[in-house]
Order: sequence, then structure tokens, then C-alpha cells
Amino acid sequence: MPRKPARHCRSARCLPLSFSPFARSVARIASNNKVTHKVPNSRFPESNLPSSSGKRMEKRRLVDKSDNSGSSDDEESDGTFQADFEFFDPKPSDFHGVKILLQTYLDNKQWDLSGFVDVILGQPTVGTVVKIENDEDDGIYSIITALNLGRYKDLECIADLKKFLLNACHQKDVYSKLSLFLGDQAEDVGLLVSQRVVNLPPQLLPHLYDALFDEVSWATEDEPTEELRSSFSFKFYLVISKIYKHKNAGKQNGPSGDQTIVYIKAEDEIFQELSSWSFSFPLHTQLVRTDELKDYRLTGLVMAVDASKIPTFRQKLHSLIEQS
Repeated sequence: MPRKPARHCRSARCLPLSFSPFARSVARIASNNKVTHKVPNSRFPESNLPSSSGKRMEKRRLVDKSDNSGSSDDEESDGTFQADFEFFDPKPSDFHGVKILLQTYLDNKQWDLSGFVDVILGQPTVGTVVKIENDEDDGIYSIITALNLGRYKDLECIADLKKFLLNACHQKDVYSKLSLFLGDQAEDVGLLVSQRVVNLPPQLLPHLYDALFDEVSWATEDEPTEELRSSFSFKFYLVISKIYKHKNAGKQNGPSGDQTIVYIKAEDEIFQELSSWSFSFPLHTQLVRTDELKDYRLTGLVMAVDASKIPTFRQKLHSLIEQS
């Protein structure tokens, strides 16, 4: 079954998203103050173009307009940028761009990151990198993939990752479940890796995740051997991410409800809602914080999600983006 490109995505606002009004506002402020990649101006016709190798190359145009309520039609272009994002299968030449995105994937741990990137790039049938058309630097703006923990269990990078997670988990009830995931159940677990620049338009998210889960499904039918097909028949997904957590969370004088956590990635709130178990842990790496985040600390978050919940996740993610 050939892989099919998803629909075009054209939107008028490119803002960080989260469910609660508090988290959304703080995340927006935080992202606006931590942008490290500029999106160049570009104006190209929308189209779906096959690459020369027959692999997927999807183009999505994103338009961002700042709030200029008093501007006239002649001034509509002020404060507006337009960019064509393209989706590609990972390839070896993406090594440095992907490695930069994953630099703090396991906090400040010294581990076989290069080997981990090689595994990602060595699995082109499942996974997507996002670039901008005609970008001279050929920069990578996002990477998303799913790796079978059992298939790669003998690799140094996966051994490093497992050790990191086990050392980070201090909840006894969760530790036993995590150990099972990383051990006897590893063949059924997909490590869902999703890293991107902080200002990637959220309108791309449903398409990125749809592409990933569609590719996982296709791989169970299209891979050349039964062993490979079985390696994508995930029963669970393991997600490693980061959140901002209030320094007094859980304390008597601390905040409650929505103000306890700020989700940096919009989808993580959905993942945690659907997770069968999760745990958080302190990070040594701390980003520069705004005044609004001065009482929050960057915190690691690990979540286990049953594969049966993925259709619900996809639906909720689409609804979140469409309603914002």
C-alpha cells in the first residue's frame, strides 16, 4: 500500500497552544521569548510534489498574521510571514539537524546520541522531518518517529536511554511498570520521538501525527519481512517530553488545578490525559525563563499510552487545533 500525502494545511494564526487559558497564555509568552529559529519569508504555490525517489514530500503553507485590528487592507501584509513547510522521509544528510533538535532529549546526560540519530535516520519508512522550501541551510524544524524498543535493544543508545529512565523514576509503583516496558514488553513498545523548534506552527501537528500513525499502520503491511512488519505492531507508546512545573506543586501553599503545570507541547496534555501511567522528574537543563515562568521549573515527563488510545488522541489533537 503506497503512502499517501495528507491534506494541505493553511491557517491564519500560528500560536503555541494548550488546553487551559492559563497554560496557553504562559506557553505563548514563553515561546515568543525563546524563539531561536527565524522563518524566512517565502511565497510559493501550494502543491503536492513527489520526490525523485518516490518518497513522500508534502508541502504545507502556513500564514501568520500579528494582531493589527486597526490596519487597512493595504497594510494587511505588515507583520505577516508566509512559509512553505515540506515533509520528508528522514535521510542520512539530516544527521546534524536532527542531532541538534535532540541535544537535550535526555537532559544533560552524556549518551550515544549519534547512534540514536543513526537509528532514526535508518528507518525511513516510519518518520518525518520538516523543512522549509529553498532553505539554504537545509535546516530541520521537526523530527517525529516511533522506534521499537525491542528491535534495537542491543544498541548502546537504547541501553543508555533505558538506564536514564530507570534512574529518573523514583515512584515505586511506576518503576515496576517502566521496567516491564523496557524489558519483557519491549517488543510491543514504540518509543515516540517528537522534537521540534519552539516556534513551529501548531497547525502542522495534526498532520505530523497523522502521518506518523498512518506510516506505522502501513509498515505492518508493507515491510518486506514478517519480522519487520511485526516490529511496528505496537501495543504501547512511550513518550519522553518536558513540561514546566510550579516549584510549589503539591505543597499546601502551592497552586492548584491548571496553574500547576504548563505544557510546552500542546499534544502532551492529551497524551497525559490518555496515559495509563506517567511520572515526572527534575532536569538539570533549565531554559531561560520569562517573568511569567519565574516560579516554574523545566521538568521531565514520561508517559505510557496504549496504542488503542491513538485514534482518540488524533481526534482530540485535531479538535484542539481547529478550535483555537
